[in-house]
Amino acid sequence: MSDTHSTLDPKIFDYFKEVDEIWHAGDIGNMEVIEKLEAFKPLKVVYGNIDGGKLRTEFPLDLRFDCEGMDVWITHIGGYPGRYNKRVREIMATDAPDLFICGHSHILKVMPDKKHDLLHINPGACGIHGFHKVKTIIRFTIDKAAITGLEVIELGARG
Repeated sequence: MSDTHSTLDPKIFDYFKEVDEIWHAGDIGNMEVIEKLEAFKPLKVVYGNIDGGKLRTEFPLDLRFDCEGMDVWITHIGGYPGRYNKRVREIMATDAPDLFICGHSHILKVMPDKKHDLLHINPGACGIHGFHKVKTIIRFTIDKAAITGLEVIELGARG
């Protein structure tokens, strides 16, 4: 999930009922969102460009970790294959992950990056602020370094 911008749609809890962890790719908005998610499931979070103060001190810009044998990198501002931002492009050149997740654009994208042999995911935005028309999240399973059951979930209209 990404770009909650201080608003947490209650339907998220239904869709994430069976997941092991929730991953948030930034622009959280406030600590209340974090507190509700942490009370529900284990949470991995990076801060985004709208996040200030406490959120930036509590959470990193980048989160890189192994999940079931898959190298995962989450950051907020990243771009997408062929159009990564400079910072991400430089890291990708020498140390590309298996799965790259970012937010920021509010544009849902799931696409392979053949140059870096990875899957790129931007879950879109699930908050009510921004230009997106539909709130979205993504749910998937990682098992033995493979992604299965990837689902795009529409939570309804932004407004």
